Amino acid sequence: MKTLEITYKKEYAIVQMKRGKVNAINFEMVQELRDTFHALEENTEVKGVLLSGQPHYFSVGLDLIELFQYDKNQIRDFFTSFGALYIQLVQFKKPFISAITGHSPAGGCVLAVASDNRYMAEGDDYVIGLNEVAVNIQISQNLTEIYAFWIGDGLASRYILEGKLLTGKEAVASGLVDELVPLENVIERAENQMQLYMRADQEILVNTKQKLRKHLFDKLDLKAENSLKEAVELWWKPEIRARMKAYVESFSSKKK
Repeated sequence: MKTLEITYKKEYAIVQMKRGKVNAINFEMVQELRDTFHALEENTEVKGVLLSGQPHYFSVGLDLIELFQYDKNQIRDFFTSFGALYIQLVQFKKPFISAITGHSPAGGCVLAVASDNRYMAEGDDYVIGLNEVAVNIQISQNLTEIYAFWIGDGLASRYILEGKLLTGKEAVASGLVDELVPLENVIERAENQMQLYMRADQEILVNTKQKLRKHLFDKLDLKAENSLKEAVELWWKPEIRARMKAYVESFSSKKK
């Protein structure tokens, strides 16, 4: 694999995103995440999965520079696959924990909110949240449901409409993040929680997780091609393309 690294522990696996410095999400990374989580769910020796990033970055979200170059078929395939990944992670039966090793806006937050626990690195600069409105990407109904699942309808509504990115302290206060820990201890803290889950009877644990999420599942559109249909259509809106082009050109010039 080109974008992920998997480490197998005694009863669980650690999946580390390793695509460049910031783990920007492209089609290849989505496909590798889907394949990896499918394989880990089928692997009876793996009882839980921990997802991590790299120092200072869990994931900055979608790779808009690459996605801007996609044609209409590629964009449709990307959003369909990304929607399928989200549904797959939300429905992942085994314990699933995110070790948020830094920034986690937009698509990075999409991955994190699907997990059962989120431990985030301390630091005033690190942010997390669904800021799709602020970056001109249509959010799906499925994403609004899981945000509300964790932080409540009122906060979810306000934060999503504002495109608000939360500091670590705000994320903990809202219930989006479980705990803040020093960057060097994020994965260790997530592993401690995973080891706690490993002590439980796994059949009971899996059954209980399904029961806790039943009301969320009932609200989701499980057809990936439907969940992000609006995002695909609005991606080609001229004024949105113009704003995105300006962003891409600005970011590309900074990298030179």
